[in-house]
Amino acid sequence: MIKGIHHIAIGVPDLNAGMAFYTAAFGFEVLQRSTLANMPLVDQAIGLTGVDADMAMLKTANCFIELWQYRSPDGRDTTSRPCDLGYPHFAVEVEDIDSEYKRLMACGMRFVGEPVDFGDASAVYGQDPFGNTIEIYEIRNPEKPRLNAGHGL
Repeated sequence: MIKGIHHIAIGVPDLNAGMAFYTAAFGFEVLQRSTLANMPLVDQAIGLTGVDADMAMLKTANCFIELWQYRSPDGRDTTSRPCDLGYPHFAVEVEDIDSEYKRLMACGMRFVGEPVDFGDASAVYGQDPFGNTIEIYEIRNPEKPRLNAGHGL
């Protein structure tokens, strides 16, 4: 039985910078920080050989984010576009999207443009300082279903 989504994992080139960004920009709380190296069970669970990485679990009101900085095996830049396969983005629900847009830009996010008004909702995609795509999303009409509140993003 699936109970729900527990966390989203995000690769970052610098764990300290990642924790600083996600705690300051989104208000996440760091719950755990670990170094994972020379651990055959970790290699087995991830499906890689010779994992040497730092990991931090961060929490907000309704989800967890797991940040990973790998030293080994070597990673590659896989910055993707929203149309590429994989996990192209995650979305955070906000109040007052215009204020959050400005605040997040000051924290280091880059956006594709200004928030777009879809009537019952507004949204815009951006990237964290490491190239991970994040959507900010405001629902203004609580009568609309939370899934696809009029924008289809």
